[in-house]
Amino acid sequence: MAEDLKIVKGHKEAQYQSIYPQIEALLGGETDVIANLANIAAALKEQFNWFWVGFYLVKDEELVLGPFQGPVACTRIQKGRGVCGTSWAQAKTLMVEDVDAFPGHIACSSLSKSEIVVPLIKNEVVWGVLDVDSDTLAAFDELDKLWLEKIINLL
Repeated sequence: MAEDLKIVKGHKEAQYQSIYPQIEALLGGETDVIANLANIAAALKEQFNWFWVGFYLVKDEELVLGPFQGPVACTRIQKGRGVCGTSWAQAKTLMVEDVDAFPGHIACSSLSKSEIVVPLIKNEVVWGVLDVDSDTLAAFDELDKLWLEKIINLL
Protein backbone atom coordinates (compact mmCIF):
# COMPACT_ATOMS: atom_id res chain seq x y z
CA MET A 1 0.00 0.00 0.00
CA ALA A 2 1.10 3.56 -0.70
CA GLU A 3 1.33 4.45 2.99
CA ASP A 4 3.87 1.64 3.33
CA LEU A 5 6.31 3.11 0.79
CA LYS A 6 9.87 3.40 1.99
CA ILE A 7 11.13 6.73 0.67
CA VAL A 8 14.88 6.86 0.14
CA LYS A 9 16.81 10.12 -0.13
CA GLY A 10 20.18 10.64 -1.75
CA HIS A 11 21.50 9.56 -5.13
CA LYS A 12 18.90 9.17 -7.86
CA GLU A 13 20.04 5.62 -8.74
CA ALA A 14 19.48 4.51 -5.13
CA GLN A 15 16.04 6.11 -5.15
CA TYR A 16 15.04 4.19 -8.27
CA GLN A 17 16.53 0.95 -6.92
CA SER A 18 14.39 1.38 -3.83
CA ILE A 19 11.11 2.45 -5.45
CA TYR A 20 11.14 -0.03 -8.35
CA PRO A 21 10.47 -3.20 -6.30
CA GLN A 22 7.89 -1.29 -4.26
CA ILE A 23 6.00 -0.33 -7.42
CA GLU A 24 6.34 -3.91 -8.65
CA ALA A 25 4.74 -5.10 -5.40
CA LEU A 26 1.95 -2.50 -5.67
CA LEU A 27 1.07 -3.79 -9.14
CA GLY A 28 1.40 -7.46 -8.22
CA GLY A 29 -1.91 -9.25 -8.65
CA GLU A 30 -3.85 -6.09 -9.56
CA THR A 31 -5.43 -6.26 -13.01
CA ASP A 32 -7.16 -2.87 -13.10
CA VAL A 33 -5.06 -0.57 -15.25
CA ILE A 34 -6.41 2.66 -13.71
CA ALA A 35 -5.57 1.46 -10.21
CA ASN A 36 -2.06 0.53 -11.35
CA LEU A 37 -1.49 3.86 -13.12
CA ALA A 38 -2.72 5.71 -10.04
CA ASN A 39 -0.32 3.84 -7.76
CA ILE A 40 2.63 4.39 -10.11
CA ALA A 41 1.92 8.14 -10.24
CA ALA A 42 1.56 8.34 -6.45
CA ALA A 43 4.71 6.30 -5.75
CA LEU A 44 6.84 8.36 -8.16
CA LYS A 45 5.48 11.65 -6.79
CA GLU A 46 6.17 10.54 -3.21
CA GLN A 47 9.69 9.30 -3.98
CA PHE A 48 10.94 12.15 -6.17
CA ASN A 49 8.62 15.05 -5.27
CA TRP A 50 8.42 16.10 -8.91
CA PHE A 51 6.04 18.93 -9.79
CA TRP A 52 3.58 16.71 -11.71
CA VAL A 53 3.42 12.97 -12.42
CA GLY A 54 0.63 11.39 -14.38
CA PHE A 55 -0.76 9.57 -17.33
CA TYR A 56 -2.61 10.45 -20.49
CA LEU A 57 -4.51 7.66 -22.22
CA VAL A 58 -5.33 7.37 -25.92
CA LYS A 59 -9.08 7.66 -26.44
CA ASP A 60 -10.77 8.51 -29.74
CA GLU A 61 -7.50 9.62 -31.35
CA GLU A 62 -6.45 12.03 -28.61
CA LEU A 63 -4.71 11.83 -25.25
CA VAL A 64 -7.12 12.16 -22.34
CA LEU A 65 -6.01 12.92 -18.79
CA GLY A 66 -5.73 9.84 -16.59
CA PRO A 67 -4.50 9.25 -13.04
CA PHE A 68 -2.05 11.90 -11.83
CA GLN A 69 -0.49 13.60 -8.82
CA GLY A 70 0.00 17.36 -8.80
CA PRO A 71 -1.89 20.50 -9.77
CA VAL A 72 -4.78 20.42 -12.23
CA ALA A 73 -3.75 19.59 -15.78
CA CYS A 74 -4.71 19.87 -19.41
CA THR A 75 -7.53 17.42 -20.11
CA ARG A 76 -7.01 16.58 -23.80
CA ILE A 77 -3.96 16.67 -26.05
CA GLN A 78 -3.91 16.13 -29.81
CA LYS A 79 -1.49 13.69 -31.43
CA GLY A 80 1.74 15.47 -32.35
CA ARG A 81 1.01 18.46 -30.06
CA GLY A 82 3.24 19.36 -27.16
CA VAL A 83 5.70 16.96 -25.57
CA CYS A 84 3.05 14.33 -24.76
CA GLY A 85 1.46 14.38 -28.20
CA THR A 86 4.88 14.26 -29.87
CA SER A 87 5.99 11.31 -27.73
CA TRP A 88 2.78 9.53 -28.73
CA ALA A 89 3.26 10.33 -32.44
CA GLN A 90 6.91 9.23 -32.40
CA ALA A 91 6.39 6.28 -30.02
CA LYS A 92 9.54 7.22 -28.12
CA THR A 93 10.61 8.76 -24.83
CA LEU A 94 11.24 12.49 -24.98
CA MET A 95 13.30 14.50 -22.49
CA VAL A 96 12.98 18.27 -22.63
CA GLU A 97 15.45 20.34 -20.62
CA ASP A 98 13.51 23.58 -21.09
CA VAL A 99 9.84 23.25 -22.01
CA ASP A 100 9.67 26.91 -23.09
CA ALA A 101 12.13 26.07 -25.87
CA PHE A 102 10.08 23.08 -27.12
CA PRO A 103 8.16 24.00 -30.29
CA GLY A 104 4.42 23.81 -29.62
CA HIS A 105 4.78 23.14 -25.89
CA ILE A 106 1.42 23.08 -24.13
CA ALA A 107 1.76 25.09 -20.92
CA CYS A 108 -0.66 23.45 -18.51
CA SER A 109 1.30 25.27 -15.79
CA SER A 110 3.82 28.06 -16.14
CA LEU A 111 5.68 26.50 -13.19
CA SER A 112 6.73 23.48 -15.25
CA LYS A 113 10.30 23.94 -16.53
CA SER A 114 11.43 20.51 -17.79
CA GLU A 115 9.67 17.30 -18.75
CA ILE A 116 10.07 13.65 -19.62
CA VAL A 117 7.36 11.68 -21.42
CA VAL A 118 7.45 7.88 -21.77
CA PRO A 119 5.02 6.19 -24.17
CA LEU A 120 3.01 3.19 -23.00
CA ILE A 121 3.28 0.65 -25.81
CA LYS A 122 1.54 -2.72 -26.24
CA ASN A 123 1.77 -4.75 -29.43
CA GLU A 124 3.59 -1.83 -31.08
CA VAL A 125 0.66 0.54 -30.41
CA VAL A 126 0.92 3.53 -28.07
CA TRP A 127 -2.03 3.42 -25.66
CA GLY A 128 -0.93 6.24 -23.38
CA VAL A 129 2.00 8.18 -21.98
CA LEU A 130 3.62 8.77 -18.61
CA ASP A 131 4.23 12.50 -18.24
CA VAL A 132 6.58 13.85 -15.56
CA ASP A 133 7.19 17.57 -15.08
CA SER A 134 9.74 19.32 -12.91
CA ASP A 135 9.78 22.91 -11.73
CA THR A 136 13.54 23.04 -12.39
CA LEU A 137 15.35 23.15 -15.73
CA ALA A 138 17.09 20.02 -17.05
CA ALA A 139 15.79 17.84 -14.22
CA PHE A 140 15.77 14.59 -16.23
CA ASP A 141 18.58 12.53 -17.71
CA GLU A 142 19.32 9.13 -19.20
CA LEU A 143 19.03 7.52 -15.77
CA ASP A 144 15.43 8.74 -15.48
CA LYS A 145 14.71 7.52 -19.00
CA LEU A 146 16.11 4.07 -18.23
CA TRP A 147 14.23 3.62 -14.95
CA LEU A 148 10.93 5.18 -16.00
CA GLU A 149 10.86 2.94 -19.09
CA LYS A 150 11.62 -0.03 -16.84
CA ILE A 151 8.78 0.94 -14.49
CA ILE A 152 6.35 1.35 -17.40
CA ASN A 153 7.32 -2.11 -18.63
CA LEU A 154 5.84 -3.52 -15.40
CA LEU A 155 2.42 -2.74 -16.91
